[in-house]
Amino acid sequence: MLRIVTDTGSDIPYLKGAEMGLEVIELDIRFDDMAYDYRNDPDFSVFYSNLTKAKNLPTTSQVTPGQYLDIFEDAKAKGDEVLALTLSSGLSGTYSSAISAQEMCEYDKITVVDSKNCSISQKLMVEYALKMRDEGKSRAEIEEVMLDLKDRMGFIVILDTLTYLKKGGRVPPAMAFIGEALSMKPLLSLNEEGKAEPIKKVRGFEAAKRGAFDHFDLTGYDEKWPIYFGYTQNIERGESFMQEGIARYSFKNCSVQAVGGVIGTHSGPNAVAIGYVKK
Repeated sequence: MLRIVTDTGSDIPYLKGAEMGLEVIELDIRFDDMAYDYRNDPDFSVFYSNLTKAKNLPTTSQVTPGQYLDIFEDAKAKGDEVLALTLSSGLSGTYSSAISAQEMCEYDKITVVDSKNCSISQKLMVEYALKMRDEGKSRAEIEEVMLDLKDRMGFIVILDTLTYLKKGGRVPPAMAFIGEALSMKPLLSLNEEGKAEPIKKVRGFEAAKRGAFDHFDLTGYDEKWPIYFGYTQNIERGESFMQEGIARYSFKNCSVQAVGGVIGTHSGPNAVAIGYVKK
C-alpha cells in the first residue's frame, strides 16, 4: 500500500484528509497557552475568531521529526510505501524534520518531496498525488510529477490589512500605520525557493485585485489544471474574487477554498488568494 502524507500547511482539514485516504500531520499553533485544535475546526472559523480577539499573534511550530517517524516506522513494520509532501522549506523546517525522520527510519520505501508551496497551492499538489495513487500510479511516477509540479505552481495572496504583519514584527509599526491610513493592500507571492516575497503594494482592494490578475497574466496558467481561489474567514469575498476571475478568463474548473492558520496568522481575515499551475 502507498501512503500519502502531508501537513496542515496544505489547509486540508484533518478529518477531510482521513476521508480521502490521506495522513495529515499537524503543525502546532498556540494562542498564548492554548493549543489550537484543527480537528474540530473544518472551515477554520474557530481559528479566525481566536485570531481577531487575540492580543498577540499565535505561535506556530514546525512538525517534529518524531511525528513523521511514528508514521514511517509504522509503514516499515507493515511493508507499506510512503510519499510525504511537505510545506515549503522556505517557510518552515517541516521538510527538514521529514528528512531527519526518513534517515532515522532507514527504510528505502519512503519518498519526501518539498512542495515549495503552501495552503491552496500545496493542497492542489496533494490532491493530485492522491488522484494518481488511486489510479494505480507508482510512488516513483507520483514523485516525478510532484517534482515538476512544485516549480510550476503559482500562489498569489492579497492582504486586507498590515495589522498582523505588524504584530509579527514583519513590518515596522510606523510603516503599518501609514499603510493602513493609505489603505495599502500588499500582494505577496512565493519565489522559486518557496519563500514569501512582495509583488507590489497598491491602494485599495479593487486595485489589489487588478494587480493580482496582472501578475497572473505575466506567469500564465495551464488550463488543464484546476484553479483554487482562497479566502481567510470571509467566504463571500473569496467567492466574489472567483467570479471576477471567471468573468475575466472564462475559467472552467475553479473553486473556493478556505485558507487556514499557517498563512492566516500573518495575513489576518479578509485576505484572498489564487493557487494555480503555470504554463
